[in-house]
Amino acid sequence: MGREHHYSVAVVWVGNTGRGTDSYVGYERAHEIRCDQKPAISGSSDPAFRGDPTRYNPEELFVAALSSCHMLWYLHLCAESGIVVVSYSDNAEGTMIETTEGGRFTNVTLHPTVKVTHSAERAQALHKQAHKRCFLASSVNFPVEHCPKTERV
Repeated sequence: MGREHHYSVAVVWVGNTGRGTDSYVGYERAHEIRCDQKPAISGSSDPAFRGDPTRYNPEELFVAALSSCHMLWYLHLCAESGIVVVSYSDNAEGTMIETTEGGRFTNVTLHPTVKVTHSAERAQALHKQAHKRCFLASSVNFPVEHCPKTERV
């Protein structure tokens, strides 16, 4: 068995408008995500569910976590392979369907744009390996696809 890693985060509801949850429309979905000495992340629900559009919602953070995991593995693999990445950005997208029982994600697509100083073809190929290594992508029950664009500068 491999090494275990444990993660702790605090989620604190800060949306009590004075009446608690006495009605569905009577409270804010505002909350904070806190972890150790790091800055708090302001969260809410999706605006479709009465959330604040100026705060991150769990669905956005979920897609961002998948994107970040892929990026970090990709950068690691490039460094090991002698490929110098000079920039990386991703405009990731996720699709969730709402059902009578709740909802679920049906897919996430990553769209990384990468600039490298060496072979763009070798760099492009490492996305498949990064996908296989990503802890989060291997933990979900829907496809995480990637449509990378790699450019040599």
